[in-house]
Amino acid sequence: MTTNPDSTPQAPQHLLDFARLWTAIRRGRRLWIGFALVGFLAGGLLAVLLPPTPSAVTRILVTHEQDGPSDGGSLIRTDVALMSTTRIAADALERLKVTERPEEFLKTITVTGLTNNVLEVTVEAPTGAEAARRAKALAEAFIADHVGRIQSAAAAEAKALTDQRGQVQAELDEVNGQISGAEAAAAASQDNENGENGEEAAPPPANAATLDTLYARRAELTDQISQLTQQAQEAGLGAPRVVAGTQVVDAPRPVRTSLKLTGATNAGIGLVFGLVLGVALAAVTGVVRDKPVLRRDIAEHLGASVIAQLPGGRRGPLRNRKAGQEHARVAETLLRLVRDGAGPVSALELGAPKVAASLAAAVDAELADGEAGLRTGSVAPGASWTGLPHLGAETLLVVRAGYASTAWLHTVARQLADLGIPVVGIVLVDPDPRDRTDGTLWDGLHTALRGRAKHAARTTNGTNGSNGSNGADLPTKRLAPATASGTSGTSVHDLPTKKFAPVRRTPG
Repeated sequence: MTTNPDSTPQAPQHLLDFARLWTAIRRGRRLWIGFALVGFLAGGLLAVLLPPTPSAVTRILVTHEQDGPSDGGSLIRTDVALMSTTRIAADALERLKVTERPEEFLKTITVTGLTNNVLEVTVEAPTGAEAARRAKALAEAFIADHVGRIQSAAAAEAKALTDQRGQVQAELDEVNGQISGAEAAAAASQDNENGENGEEAAPPPANAATLDTLYARRAELTDQISQLTQQAQEAGLGAPRVVAGTQVVDAPRPVRTSLKLTGATNAGIGLVFGLVLGVALAAVTGVVRDKPVLRRDIAEHLGASVIAQLPGGRRGPLRNRKAGQEHARVAETLLRLVRDGAGPVSALELGAPKVAASLAAAVDAELADGEAGLRTGSVAPGASWTGLPHLGAETLLVVRAGYASTAWLHTVARQLADLGIPVVGIVLVDPDPRDRTDGTLWDGLHTALRGRAKHAARTTNGTNGSNGSNGADLPTKRLAPATASGTSGTSVHDLPTKKFAPVRRTPG
C-alpha cells in the first residue's frame, strides 16, 4: 500500500465551528439588518397607531405603628395588596358616584411601593382629567380605610383595657370590704377585753396578719387600676401619629406623554428586538442549511483548489473599477490555463452563470484563430450530466460562495469523477471578504494547475511513478478488451453485421 507524500491529514471536525458560525452571521447581514429595520418601523408605527392610554399618578405617605428599620418592606407590600382589593375599589367608585364593577376598575389601577412608606398609584381613564379624579377618589378611599382600621384597632384595645380595669376595680371593692370587716371585728374584740379585765392593753389579735395582707393587695390593685386607666386613655386617642401622618403627598395629576419620546422608545425597543431575532435566525439558518462559504470548505468538498476569486455584484464607482481589474486578472489566469491544456477546457458554473459567461467571452477574445476556448456549461441542480464530456476533457468550476449545500458539492465532484473530467481549478465568486482560509489542496497534482505541466511531461515521456511521483497521481488508463484468437485483435462482438437478401418464393 502506497501513500501520497503530498497529502496532509484532515483537521478534526468540531461539533460547532465558531468561524463558520461567525461567517454565516456576517454574510446574513441583509437578513438581520432587515429585521432590525422592520422592528424599528413597527415600534414607531405602534406609538402612532396605538397611543398610550391617558393616565394620572398620585403618591401617598403611609405611616405604620410598627415602622422600624427591621421592617424589610413587608408593611408597604401589605398596603399595595390592600389597595388592589375590591373593597377599596368599591369605596372609590361610591365616592365617584360611578356605576362600574370594582373588578373592572381594578384593571385600570397600578400600585407600586416606592419606599417603605410611599405608595405610587397610577390610574388609567378615557381622559387625563377623569384619570386624576379617579386617582383622588382611590387615594381618599385608601386613607379612610387605613385610618379606620387603625382607629378600630385602638377602640378595641381601649375597650379591652376598660373592661380589665372594671374587673380589677371589682376585686378592689371586695378587698376594701374585707378590710373594713376585719378592722371592725378587731376593734370590738379589743374593747370587750379591756372592759372585762380592766387590765393593760392585750397583744394584737390573731387577724392582724390578715389585715396586713389585705392592705398590700389593696395597694397593688390600686396601682393596676391607675395603669389601666392611663393605657385606656392613650388607646382611646386612636394612634394620632398614624392618623396625622397618612396623607396624600403628591396630588393626582395627569401624566403627560410625548408622542415623539414614546415613538423613539418603541422604535429603539423594536430595533434591538429585531436585531437580536435576525442575528439568531441568521446563525441558525447558516448552521442548518450547511452551505459552505469558506475557501477551505469549498475546495475540500469539490476536491479541487481555488485558483482565483471574484467579488459579488456590489455597486459603486470604486468597487466597479476594482472588480473590473480583478476580472481582467482572472481572465489572464484562465487564458494560460486554456493554452497550457492538452485539450478543450469547459467552464461549468454553479450559481454564477453571468460570471462564467463573461469569463469565457474574455478568454475567447484573447485566443488566436484555431485555438479552443472555454465552453460554458452548468452543474447547478437540474443540469444534464451526460453532455458535460462534449464540452471539454478538463473543466473549470465557477462557484458562488454560499450557493450550494455540502451534499450538492459532493454530488458535483462525484459526477465529474464518474465522467472522467478532472477539475483543474475553482473560481470563487462573492467570497467572504474576511476569509483567511487556504483554498489549496496539496494532493492530486494531476488535477491542479501547479501540477498540470509536470504531469503532462510525465505522460509524454512514458514515466510511471518516476521523479519522486507515485501511481496515485497518474490518471487511470483504459485497456482494450481481450480478443479471441484468430480475429486479428478484433472481438467477435465488434464485427459488423452482414445483411442478407430476403428469401423469395419461386413461382410454380
